[in-house]
Amino acid sequence: MEFKYFSRNGKLAPIEEAVVPLSNIEYQYGFGVYETIRVKDGVPYFLKDHLERLQESARIIGLTHSFTQAGIEKSIADLIKKSGKDTYNLKILLIGGTNPTLSIIPLNPRFPDKKLYRDGAHFITVEYERAFPQAKTLNMLQSYLAYQKAREAEAYDALLINNKGCITEGTRTNFFCISGRTIISPPEKDVLPGIMRKAVLRVAKNEGFEFEEKDLRF
Repeated sequence: MEFKYFSRNGKLAPIEEAVVPLSNIEYQYGFGVYETIRVKDGVPYFLKDHLERLQESARIIGLTHSFTQAGIEKSIADLIKKSGKDTYNLKILLIGGTNPTLSIIPLNPRFPDKKLYRDGAHFITVEYERAFPQAKTLNMLQSYLAYQKAREAEAYDALLINNKGCITEGTRTNFFCISGRTIISPPEKDVLPGIMRKAVLRVAKNEGFEFEEKDLRF
């Protein structure tokens, strides 16, 4: 799918203008946060959860800005109206500094291979823990390198191991174990509070599953 517009600081602009100046030191050093929202048939999934996490990520790393949740919602609605009712992702980039910028860019989505649901997925492990586990920041170098190692090993993702030898999360996935009717997860304080993680736990609770948080040693 070809996209013609993106949103910058609440205004629509041609996609050709979706650039970051090389002089932007905040972008160079990863002083920013982001979210990726799936849109289907014109509906942004889990919008409230994503925008709340965007604001919380900014708060955690001390990124001050004037963009409100209501304002971002309007920008998203305007962009969806221009982009159409198809299936795609919206990537929100909030970059800090003297003049913070908020860009929302439509992107073509990637879908997991259906055979993964049937056969399971192969993972590798990498020793790494993020500096701000609960913030979705642009400082993604170590996660990127871990994911590259996973791809080289023909694995779906890499599970991150912290300095206690415990599994925390994947580079782009949440991690769960299941024992009988109990779902087990690493402590939330040690991981990114994933939007799908929240949805899975809500569905599991409605289906009568128990939930437990504890260290999961590798």
